[in-house]
Amino acid sequence: MRAFMDREFLLSTASARELYHGIAAGLPIIDYHCHLDPKEIWEDRQFDNITQVWLGGDHYKWRLMRSAGVEERFITGDATDREKFQKWAETIGLAIGNPLYHWSHLELRNYFGYEGILNGDTAEDVWKLCNEKLRSPEMSARKLILNSNVKALCTTDDPADTLEWHRRLAESDFPVKVLPSFRPDRALAIDRPDYLDYLKRLGSPANYQQLKSRLMERLEYFVSLGCRVSDHGMEAVPFAPATDEALEAIFLKRMNGELPTSLEEKQFRTALLIELGRAYRKHGLVMQIHFGVIRDNARRVFRALGPDAGIDSIGDTASVKDLAAFLNALDETDELPKTILYSLNPNDNTAIETVMGAFQTGEAVGKLQHGSGWWFNDNKTGMIDQMTSLANEGYLAGFVGMLTDSRSFLSYARHEYFRRILCDLIGSWVENGEFPNDRNALRTIVEGICLRNAERYFNL
Repeated sequence: MRAFMDREFLLSTASARELYHGIAAGLPIIDYHCHLDPKEIWEDRQFDNITQVWLGGDHYKWRLMRSAGVEERFITGDATDREKFQKWAETIGLAIGNPLYHWSHLELRNYFGYEGILNGDTAEDVWKLCNEKLRSPEMSARKLILNSNVKALCTTDDPADTLEWHRRLAESDFPVKVLPSFRPDRALAIDRPDYLDYLKRLGSPANYQQLKSRLMERLEYFVSLGCRVSDHGMEAVPFAPATDEALEAIFLKRMNGELPTSLEEKQFRTALLIELGRAYRKHGLVMQIHFGVIRDNARRVFRALGPDAGIDSIGDTASVKDLAAFLNALDETDELPKTILYSLNPNDNTAIETVMGAFQTGEAVGKLQHGSGWWFNDNKTGMIDQMTSLANEGYLAGFVGMLTDSRSFLSYARHEYFRRILCDLIGSWVENGEFPNDRNALRTIVEGICLRNAERYFNL
């Protein structure tokens, strides 16, 4: 019987162990999509206790605790941090098969030197150990990033953000690149009740053309501060063309307090997304599109806690026809930017590969990318399925690899998790005689997926 999470954790063959320990383990990290707060990085936040680091804002953990029958007061309510940690320890202690079990123990090991098991019985010892460590200057926000071997990270930012903290970080001596990402979801969400209030943050554009102009101005400002990537979150990639006159009418209708029809909403999103795609190509940005999600299903919880409360779910299988038509609308005029596609529905994997393959060109290795296992697929099975699908239908060697998609400064342990799974997958193909034991080729593939491809793709 193997020891729990020993040195060879997830590495089932000699080839896997050689690839991981000899190549992947020591490579720097490029975290091209995360939700870290740039203000906390600038201020070099020091955390008071492990609950602040682990449970504050982490809806992955909130969902698991609710599934284990934990009362909400111990999750997002008024219980003390120590009480919340106790409930988390009791929950994770029995969470067999959940990636949070492995992530949590990797974080305890990598950042706190704890080699034991977290459960209800050990919670007090772990609480004391972690809190003692967190008082060290080596556990501040910046030091956690540096000690995680991060080369660059891209936060997620609204077009209306001032980017004050990015500007300060760029002018500081902090050696890690902390770059903004352009996330204009709220500008496209014409159906939201607070849309008119949001427009005020964008300078109160009076018509559709002014809205486009304002977004382009803000995008140029983001680019001036090093932005390399955009991001869009949506239920489905839209495609419903409309004339400029129709778009102006839709915008004016919304300005007058009326909600658009479903078709009008789709037309509005399509037009703005295409305009932004063209701008991304002009500025050399990567366009990320996250789709296949239904947000805020439990409305009672949403009313109490707001968005990102752990009440989202996988959505329907994507409309491949709409996705292809949207990409083609940009490709027709040679304005399709480098694009990463993520679907929360794993049934979309092969469809994504085949659509991407229709638009690949020689201008970049993997110009179109199938993003790493996202959210509910951010686990061993999801990662293997995504990479196997990419290998089957496309070019795994050109994959830009892992990202944290997290608000936690400890989440870089997920890169170790991913790299172990990657090396085990490739190692199994070598051991099975499905790929030659060509160490030069294998080094190129593993180094590429863990680091080099992202360096080239995002111009870092």
